[in-house]
Amino acid sequence: MQAGFYEVDITPRVGVGLAGFGPFLNRMSIAVRDPLKARAAALALGDRRVVVVSCDLIGLNRRLVEAVKREVGRRAGLGGDQILVHCTHTHSGPCTAEYSGWGNRDEPYLAILPGRIARACVGALERLHEVAMSHAEQPCEGIGLNREQDRDAPPLAECLRDDWRPAKPELTDNRCQVLAFRDTATGRLDGFMTYFGCHPVVCCQTTRYIHGDFVGVATNLLERENPGAVGLFLQGAQGDVNSCVVHKPEPEALLALDIVASRLANAVRAGLRAAAPAPVETLRYASRLVPFTSRLLSRGRLREWLAEQEAVVGAETATDADHAVRMGTLMIATLRDLEARLDRGEDLSVQTGEIQGVRLGPVTLLGAPFEIMQAIKNDVVAGARAPIPLVMGQSNGSMGYAPDRAVAARGGYAADTVPVICGRMPYLRIHEELASALLAMDAQLNF
Repeated sequence: MQAGFYEVDITPRVGVGLAGFGPFLNRMSIAVRDPLKARAAALALGDRRVVVVSCDLIGLNRRLVEAVKREVGRRAGLGGDQILVHCTHTHSGPCTAEYSGWGNRDEPYLAILPGRIARACVGALERLHEVAMSHAEQPCEGIGLNREQDRDAPPLAECLRDDWRPAKPELTDNRCQVLAFRDTATGRLDGFMTYFGCHPVVCCQTTRYIHGDFVGVATNLLERENPGAVGLFLQGAQGDVNSCVVHKPEPEALLALDIVASRLANAVRAGLRAAAPAPVETLRYASRLVPFTSRLLSRGRLREWLAEQEAVVGAETATDADHAVRMGTLMIATLRDLEARLDRGEDLSVQTGEIQGVRLGPVTLLGAPFEIMQAIKNDVVAGARAPIPLVMGQSNGSMGYAPDRAVAARGGYAADTVPVICGRMPYLRIHEELASALLAMDAQLNF
């Protein structure tokens, strides 16, 4: 097989708003802690070519994804099903997703971003050469915890101990997948992929530095240790998994950033050393648009919810420093928009997302435009035909959380609020529909 790797700096200017953690925070960057990259891997076997690009961004809206795919298609002749655009989900980068109010959008940056990402893809395609792939599954512990079913945000001194583990490790990723690509003539490491599922939120709402959080810091470190190699981080099922260090003041978060990053980097190093040959005799790719059913909220429920938020914002004691007021302001706007769209007769019953797969020998990448929860990933892995199925969120768009059955039944932030923030009705049965779509893609590529 052939592979080529290339990366392009996509770091925004200092002063740009940072995305994530809450509405209207006006979290403006003050310096670059670590550069942000778009890292691309081009893969080829015979006359088949595909490119996977991983971006140090919170997510990309569909318009930006389509712009990337058009530009790569124009410059390199690839179809949309041959280009998988993925994001690591850092919350210390610019606002590039569809989350209203979750960061200050910088339009000049967004105007040039698709071209930069496309440049990484084309650069990787121009560097195709013969490589051998190897694979390792490596313990990767002391990083994440399930924020829905475990104790979120433990004290800093506790989670920075070398022996810290979540109370329920089975509800997180505690192993990472490592793919290494070495030049067949020289044995040199040309590129690697790391797959792991965890929110990159070591640095939180109080921090103002641009960086890729622990996944970006770890990848930058590993690249420096392997000059010339390009490393792609592939974000897994992080929807209900936070980093162990989260919601800490800026000094504590910055202190912890390198420590948590080192835990991931240590696992990847060990994986690169232990990786065993994984011959690639098959390269396949496919994508399709999949409808996901909405749980339609009645006009009565929308108006009831709207009245609740208006009462919060209109209270005599309301202050703009209050998180509830900031959230209420955002919800008032999005709820009114949903009601207006219903009044116009828009069909809000179905939301369409792109599911994309790439089979690379024993490994199959299964990408979806959601923040996927662990239980959904586990169902896909259990039912997949691929020997090594990698379920990737934040791929080809950003459509909010894909909550599992339990979270959807309980309701709340991930199940109800975020869809409205994204201008959508809540999902009706996303667990079943997404798992089914990903398994169908796996079956299409592994027959």
